[in-house]
Amino acid sequence: MTQDTFTMHNGVTIPAIGFGTWQIPNEEAYDSVTIALKNGYTHIDTALAYGNEENVGKAIKDFDLPREEVFITSKLPAQIKGYQETLDAFEETITNLGVDYLDLYLIHAPWPWDQKGTDHTEGNIQSWKAMEKLYNDGKIRSIGVSNFEISDIQALLDNCDTVPMVNQIVFYAGRDQEDLLAFCKEHNILVEAYSPLATGQLLDDPVIKEIADKYEATPAQLLIQYCLQRDTLPLPKSTHEERIIENKTLEFTISDDDMEKLKQVEDVRN
Repeated sequence: MTQDTFTMHNGVTIPAIGFGTWQIPNEEAYDSVTIALKNGYTHIDTALAYGNEENVGKAIKDFDLPREEVFITSKLPAQIKGYQETLDAFEETITNLGVDYLDLYLIHAPWPWDQKGTDHTEGNIQSWKAMEKLYNDGKIRSIGVSNFEISDIQALLDNCDTVPMVNQIVFYAGRDQEDLLAFCKEHNILVEAYSPLATGQLLDDPVIKEIADKYEATPAQLLIQYCLQRDTLPLPKSTHEERIIENKTLEFTISDDDMEKLKQVEDVRN
């Protein structure tokens, strides 16, 4: 693997591949997270909106690793905006997970999912101020955002004290969001890549398959390694043990030429 960890701008280290739990129902989350922990994942990503925090937390507790050896991320639901509302949602999350603190807490989106693109700048600022308080009080080791565009992040930079440590965005070969990536780099904001496999839609792409074969890798392994070599942190998700192991077993480096070819892959979501 290219690297084991990233270091955020506040000095906190984060394992370089996370185990994503989006779309894993609560009843399946316990087994999936247990399999991930058993196979060496120590970075687990969940959200209040996923409805699986309770079993994610139970799996972590039952696996019996020391708390400080598991990096846990959760997220403030996208529709919750405001100072006290954020403090209340955070308490709900740590109660669900059965932990005293989070390693990373994110604003899940700059707008409610059913109002995508609408302006909630003031609500985001108030939520961020609440997250700054939780961070300064030691309840969260790092804070960040998700699905934020440049203007959304700039509003926080202009009105708050703490630069987000992370922006978790959809990112995969062919959908690199170059302007946003460059802005985050400029401000030392780590980009986390969710849906690094384009929710599976890239696995049968002929270019991906051809390049993967060259490295004796699977398409999934190639796409995850691509994210790492773009200095982003991938969050692959699976409920199958074989794939969970495969997604973390990366024993090759993609050449510069092949990286360029991968950048040119057609965005499957266009």
